[in-house]
Amino acid sequence: MSKINQISSYLKDNNLDAAFITTPDNVFYVSGFRSNPHERLLGVVLFQDATPLLICPKMEVPDAKAAGWAFDIVGHQDTDNPWHLLREAIAGKDIQIGQLAVEKSHMTIERLEALQELFPETSFVRLDDQLNAMRVVKDERELDILRKAASYADYAIEVGVSEIAEGKTELEILTAIELALKKKGISHMSFDTMVLSGKKTASPHGKPGDRKIQKGDFVLFDLGVIYEGYCSDITRTVSFGEPSEAQREVYETVRKAEQDAVDAVKPGVRAMDLDKIARDVITEAGYGEFFTHRLGHGLGISVHEFPSLTGTNEMELIEGMVFTIEPGIYDPSITGVRIEDDVVVTKNGVEVLTKYPKELVIVPTA
Repeated sequence: MSKINQISSYLKDNNLDAAFITTPDNVFYVSGFRSNPHERLLGVVLFQDATPLLICPKMEVPDAKAAGWAFDIVGHQDTDNPWHLLREAIAGKDIQIGQLAVEKSHMTIERLEALQELFPETSFVRLDDQLNAMRVVKDERELDILRKAASYADYAIEVGVSEIAEGKTELEILTAIELALKKKGISHMSFDTMVLSGKKTASPHGKPGDRKIQKGDFVLFDLGVIYEGYCSDITRTVSFGEPSEAQREVYETVRKAEQDAVDAVKPGVRAMDLDKIARDVITEAGYGEFFTHRLGHGLGISVHEFPSLTGTNEMELIEGMVFTIEPGIYDPSITGVRIEDDVVVTKNGVEVLTKYPKELVIVPTA
């Protein structure tokens, strides 16, 4: 069943008249059309039985058609009031909207007020949970795309490790990674590429800069690509030269925590169970205070999507879910280490999409 038909069935089952989908990622999910509209109005309106419609900037109408959208399109120019055009298009379908499902997590107060002015008799209900439930399980086509996206992430780590040299800056290595990917046809990263070295690795969201690589550094790479609309996300930490005993201990603790959590993935296990497995390894080794974030997050069209793998999430894993597992230790007196894989829940266990080795890689200094 197509995504549009699934939502139409959901509207019928819940006695909702229409759905208005506005996040660019969810518009892409249901329509195949990828747009970054900036402040302009973008959305798909779906009904129980009537044909859907897409509203987007007029300059992007040809792109929407080229992406395969075969239904009505309302294109608006910068001098138009897009909300009035939307109301006219819906009125043309002779549909009364008593209840409209919207993405409440994305709906601004300004836009909600615009909708309330257009449809004063309409009540607004939450669509987010239904979209999350649909997107959380990937079909085989999506999994094939995610496997390819992960392979590009593996390649990027290979390039980054090969570029490590004394005196080279984090930004120089980052530039080499992204240039190599562009030569492979990858035009966009799924988030800002991270290359951190030395004590900067102890900042989970540190910013690459002009720090030069030195002997004895750990170098942390966190990156991902967008391939055919889907994201990958990998983290690896390597050593430039022989690590100290303290560095090695931190690394091996994270590696065990990550691998134990990966090995536990299967249908029926709770998200919070995975977080606990990894966190217990790190805590028992004495580094609990330095693991300062959740274990992972859902992965797909968005690089961070539903669900969140936290210590309080009781959601059970189901076949077809894709998410990251990425424990870390960030001890500024020693180093920071994070290891991250993209995984799929299979019928009986787990498939790991990211393949770059997790044994500690020691890059020669000469």
